[in-house]
Amino acid sequence: MLIDTLNTYRILLASKSPRRRELMSGMGLDFEVVTFDVEESYDPSLPPEEVVKYLSRIKLSLVDLSQYDPKTLVVACDTIVVVGDRILGKPHDACEAAEMLRSLSGHTHTVLSGLTVATPQRSLTDCCASEVTFDTITEEEIDYYVRQYRPYDKAGAYGVQEWIGYIGIRSIHGSFYNVMGLPTCMLWKMMKEVVKEG
Repeated sequence: MLIDTLNTYRILLASKSPRRRELMSGMGLDFEVVTFDVEESYDPSLPPEEVVKYLSRIKLSLVDLSQYDPKTLVVACDTIVVVGDRILGKPHDACEAAEMLRSLSGHTHTVLSGLTVATPQRSLTDCCASEVTFDTITEEEIDYYVRQYRPYDKAGAYGVQEWIGYIGIRSIHGSFYNVMGLPTCMLWKMMKEVVKEG
């Protein structure tokens, strides 16, 4: 079984996100966290799907795999929210967070995660998309959420697993875990491919 094979690897998660750590743990994986300061800049002419793949590869490139044992596996992920033709990253302050939430209120948006999985021998990159529809949320609800939860480390200024997700999200088409920050089903398949399991 894949989990037994993965237990023979040293798995590194290149992410500061507590949600990704939670989801990796939920998959039954033993892993270490490696973090770097990453400037999430990209060519604005790139389509959103390519932006997240590019950013995940940038994060992975900060881990020098040549310094690691062949049985090392690195996971790097980046998530963005796309509304119309706008990419929403992480808000810098309360005003920007509130503005992002207003743009999501009553509309459907796309959550994209770029995922790169690599060993010293092989690297794979893919993208996962989920469609999220928000009910109309009031100014009072937006203000409460931003003040209480301070969602400045979250793309689109919200966490699906937090209060705003409970009261505001009408429907999700696609992976819930992708919206949370890590497409776990895709990750499992990519790890299987990279370690040549099955």
